[in-house]
This record gives sequence, structure tokens and C-alpha cells, in this order.
Amino acid sequence: MSPRVLVVIGFLAAVGGVFYLSRRGSDSGDKGGGTQGSSAPSQPVQPREVTEITFLYSTEKREWVEAAAASFQQEHPTIKVSLVGRGSLDAAQGILDGRDKPTVWSPADSAVLRMLESDWATEPLRGALFARDGEDAPQPLVITPLVFVVWEDRANVLLKAGEAQAVSWKTIHKAVASDQGWPAIGGKADWGFVKLGHTDPTRSNSGLQAVLLATLEYYNKRSGLTVGELLDPKYQEWIRQLEKGVQRFETSTGTFMADMVRFGPSKYDIAVVYESLAISQLANAQERWGNLRVYYPPVTLWSDHPAAVLQAPWVTEKQREAARRWLAYLRSRPVQEKALGFGFRPADPSVPIKTAEASNPFTRLAGQGIQVDVPPAAEVPQGPVVRNLLTMWTRVVAANR
Repeated sequence: MSPRVLVVIGFLAAVGGVFYLSRRGSDSGDKGGGTQGSSAPSQPVQPREVTEITFLYSTEKREWVEAAAASFQQEHPTIKVSLVGRGSLDAAQGILDGRDKPTVWSPADSAVLRMLESDWATEPLRGALFARDGEDAPQPLVITPLVFVVWEDRANVLLKAGEAQAVSWKTIHKAVASDQGWPAIGGKADWGFVKLGHTDPTRSNSGLQAVLLATLEYYNKRSGLTVGELLDPKYQEWIRQLEKGVQRFETSTGTFMADMVRFGPSKYDIAVVYESLAISQLANAQERWGNLRVYYPPVTLWSDHPAAVLQAPWVTEKQREAARRWLAYLRSRPVQEKALGFGFRPADPSVPIKTAEASNPFTRLAGQGIQVDVPPAAEVPQGPVVRNLLTMWTRVVAANR
């Protein structure tokens, strides 16, 4: 073998030895983990547990709720709030039937909540649906009173015909019940019959409040309404005559309020709505049909939008705790202050209604009748009275349509 060949063989053998030793050292480092420059395998990131809660709420406060939920999710990524907007009476029936199983429920007012509480208690084995006290018990989120929205020329006639220069149910009844229409109380003949608007009380909370307020005014009461009074034939005839002025009982307050602005006095002379809804529509009306104003009845009712964590078997302890954080957020001062921009009065008494901001509707719309101070509020009856009021209305009014 030539010397040149031997040199080549030796060179290749040396290279192979170096490669072998370096590979072995690398394998040793991988197995032992102590070789300098080696790195430990990274640990997988554990996903954070998310608790989902369902918030069933009345649609009147949809915009405020949706805005609050968006900011809450950013601050509390481990809580998912599923929003379900539904009319208060439909939601109450859904919970009673078992079709809806929310973590938190917030109807428009306490009358519907008390009625559901009473209906739920007919089966004692189910236990109480709402806590009696503590942070899970029903507490208001925002508040708004029931008001009349009237075209100003019609309102002037009602004010002259009524007592104490106020738009009242008794004055409206006098005009509606007469076959002479508006001329019966001094209005113009070309206005025709008095066109009253409120929602179906069996489907919508504002309609229920309207019938309740009219009933209380009939009896000159602010509280203490009884089931026996609802059975009085004279009262029932009075209600039947009053409701002649309503051509169609809508299921949504927003629907007929929008129609009042869209079609003007040809469709509605008077509407019974929430103050918050009136605030959202007043500016639209001024540019179409003239001056639409808000008038507060002699006695009003508050929609207090109570919210409660349900004491139901489908609500877990983790959901209950997440719900408490959600409700605390809704009641926090910054979120309560934002409610003003949506036409609601904050439930937090420390938040002022009058502010220096030009966008504040309680100062901006004072010329259209919006006022901070409101008349006395009636007391919400107990559940059985509310249930019998709806039964009476169905028999006396709806059954004869």
C-alpha cells in the first residue's frame, strides 16, 4: 500500500473519531441535562378556567347593559357573561316553566318579580327563588318613572279639562269614553277620537304599570290595592271604557313609541312609556311633527330594574360568585354614571342626576318636560294582586276585542 493511501486512511479515521466523540457527548448532555448550553423543555401554559353566567334582563336597558358587559369582559376575562334580553313578563313565565334557567334575572320592575316569586312559591318543594337579604337579594340597578308623552296642543286641552293642571287618567278616561272624542273636553273636532297608546299588560311591563296606575287613580290610592277592588263591576266598566282609546296593544313599548314619532298625531295622541324611552325619542319628534312633551302623572310608578342572583339548583357556587362580581360592576359608580347617557336615573343615590355636561338629558331636555323631581310614587302590590289584575284585564278587555 502506498504511503499516500495510508495518509488518506489515517485522516478519515481521525475525522470519524472526532465525530463519534462529539456525538456521544451531545447524547450524554441530552440525557443528563447538565451539559452547558442545553435547555430544559418548556412547560405548557395552562388555560385559565372560565365561569359562564347567564344574565336574563329586560330589553329597555339593552344599550346600557351591552356597553357595560363589553368593558366588564375586558377587566374580568375569567367570567363570561351571556346576555339574554327579553320582555319581563315573558322572562318570568319562562323561568316558571323551566324554559329559562338564568344565573341572574333583572326584570323592568319589582311588580313582575313579586308576581314570579308568588307563582314560584305555589310549589313549596322548590324552595325560595330569591334571597330575602344579603348581596344575592333583589336590588335595583337603574330607575325610571312611567310618564305620559303627549303632543303639546293635545296636552293643553287635557290640562285645562283636568284637576290641578295635570294630565291624569281620569281626564283621559273622560275624553276616551265619550263618543264625541276630543270635543268632549274642549279639543278640536278634526282631531277625531282620542288615540291612547300603551302596551299589552300581559306581555309588557309598561302596559302592566299603565293599568295599575289607572286603577290606583280610580280608587284614589297610592298603596293597599286589594283583589276585592279588582272585582268591582263599576271599576271594571271604567277600565273597559278607558281601553277603548287603545287601537292596538303592542308587545314592545319601543315599537309604538317609534310609531308615535313616525306617524305623528294621526296614530297616537298620548303614549304611556318609560321616561328613559321618552328621552331617547323626543329629539326625533321635534323635527317631524311639532312639540312632543313629557308629563308626569299625579302618582307614578318606578321601574326599578331589580337584579337578583337566583337561588335555584342550576346555579353553582362558582356561578353565584361570578354573578356577584358582575352585579357589583353594574352598581359601581362609573357604570352608574354612564346610565345617565342612556336616559336612566342611577340607582346609586350618591350619583347626581343634574350635572354640568351638555349631553345630560335631565338638563338638556327640560324644555320638553323632563324634570329631576317627580310626583309621589305608588307602592307596588303583592304578587297575588298583580296576578289578579292581569286576569281581570284579560277577561274585561282582551276577551272583548
